[in-house]
Amino acid sequence: MTQDLFVVVALVVAFAALVTVHVTLIIGLTRRRPRWRAIVALFVVPLAPWWGWQQRMRLRAAIWIVAAVAYAVALSAARR
Repeated sequence: MTQDLFVVVALVVAFAALVTVHVTLIIGLTRRRPRWRAIVALFVVPLAPWWGWQQRMRLRAAIWIVAAVAYAVALSAARR
């Protein structure tokens, strides 16, 4: 029971972090040229950290990757 609660909390927190940092990356890409990258990264999700890293938004890109890995791990644990 406690393990199930931990997995659910981890899923929610990781997903919330992933969505939040994705939005901040999109906003950051919108403020830099070329602006079309923000629109593409909104729909092709893995491009956001890639282009964010190239545009020197390295902390945001790293947090995005960590949150995505945490979400994948929590999702894998939830399916067991």
